Amino acid sequence: MAPNAEPATAAAPLTAFREADSEALAEAFTRLVTALWTDGALNDPTSAQEAVPELLEAWDHTGPTHRGYLAITLALLAEAEYPQLDGPVATAVRQGMDRFLHEIRGTTTVTPLTLALVYLLSHFPDDRTRVRSAFNGVPLDPDDRTRLDRGLTHLNHLDPDLGRAWPSPFDWDIDETERDFDRSWITTLTPEQTTATWNDDTRTLWATAGAKALWAMTHHMPTPVVDDNPYWTTPHQPADTHDTTLFARHHSALRCTSCRSPLTFHTTGARCQDCATLYPLAPGGILDLSRREHPGAGVSDAAEDVEADVLQNAAVMSTVGRHYEAGLRPAFLRIMGQNWGGAITPAIEDAYIAGPLRTAAARTDAPVLDLAAGAGRWTWVVADAVGADRVIALDLNDAMLHWLRGRLPHVAAVRASALELPLADSSLAAVNCWNALQAMPDAAQAIAEIGRCLKPGGTLTLMTFRWADDPVYRYFQRSHIFPGRPEGYLLFEPQEIRSWLAAAGLSVVEESGPGTFVFLTAKREG
Repeated sequence: MAPNAEPATAAAPLTAFREADSEALAEAFTRLVTALWTDGALNDPTSAQEAVPELLEAWDHTGPTHRGYLAITLALLAEAEYPQLDGPVATAVRQGMDRFLHEIRGTTTVTPLTLALVYLLSHFPDDRTRVRSAFNGVPLDPDDRTRLDRGLTHLNHLDPDLGRAWPSPFDWDIDETERDFDRSWITTLTPEQTTATWNDDTRTLWATAGAKALWAMTHHMPTPVVDDNPYWTTPHQPADTHDTTLFARHHSALRCTSCRSPLTFHTTGARCQDCATLYPLAPGGILDLSRREHPGAGVSDAAEDVEADVLQNAAVMSTVGRHYEAGLRPAFLRIMGQNWGGAITPAIEDAYIAGPLRTAAARTDAPVLDLAAGAGRWTWVVADAVGADRVIALDLNDAMLHWLRGRLPHVAAVRASALELPLADSSLAAVNCWNALQAMPDAAQAIAEIGRCLKPGGTLTLMTFRWADDPVYRYFQRSHIFPGRPEGYLLFEPQEIRSWLAAAGLSVVEESGPGTFVFLTAKREG
């Protein structure tokens, strides 16, 4: 706030909000929130605290739609004090607890207001018993109910449950063996790391609940999306762990990560023809070109990255592929792409990938790279479009690649970094980079590497996400914090991506996407 400036108040925006009709309500809500709050922080804590009783008074004199927006507003104000749960603003919001619980009791249909109250009330674990009792008869979906329960839970340092909050605890239906796996890596954390991870999990859980509630308030109740691709009905089978012929057929493209010289292949892995670096064939038949000695999902053997691996171990497990493809990935698209209404279906994604790749593969017999292939759901589409023998699936997460190999045993799976592709210049017919650019530590470098490796005329198909125009929804996007990205996911402005493509020698052929999706096809010039 500027020197001598008067603190911002909510009086005028609140009056406008109370008087707004259905068409003007969403915009009036945004003006009300931003009068008190900016990107997760209170503009002026005293003004925010003083505004809360006025917001609660407005609750008593407005209808369900206005109340839904008020619930989101109050949650944002209370959340701004986190990790403190009993700060002055949160305490003021808590004065409305009887109102909120009265609204919930007896509810037999889940409405946008219900979702807004799930988001709001999940901030008050000290009221766990009262809140859970009020929601007893409410027919919440299991993911919403478990998000609410997790928000109403205090951290238990004796047995902390970490890494399973997003998109909801329900989506992590783990058995006792997997739970023991969790306990084993959690015991390696310091108390400070445990607390920080718990707090990040909580913020991410709130961000999901808030995004869903806000979308429902401004549109309608979310619509489930069904994926009927054959990937799901194909049995998972152990892959051959000693078959290097999958990689030898790509000898013209695969290169030593250290010096980019050609490789020779044998039953235990590959060796550089020039510098003699040995790259092992890891369990599951994955060629590890990552230049790493330490196993895990990190990026180097430096001490700080080894420590980061520990915090990512919730994702490094034999069943992560199932959890990722069935629960985590669809939820990510709903949140980051605003796909709550199901405008983008898996079938639409499949078609967008397959068409350009078939055309690109027909021009040359060079390999096609599925970059950041993950558990292989979209590698399946690439392989179906161009043939499994043409595909190289690359990811840095070996657990994901194990799952991919079990579904697609005829695809060459390579563990390596997207920022240091172990591929020759101008060696690829096409690259698919789907729902991955936002997870990379240097998106510009990843695109530069794609440009380096594509043949002239080669094609890139890409899907990622842009920042929402709405500041509240943008906050929910930014608040998704995972161990691998403690700063939150870094989404893009479309012009950023275009500039990186141009610098890499790629020209945009097509760009589209509803909501905050970015669908893009580009070609290598020359």
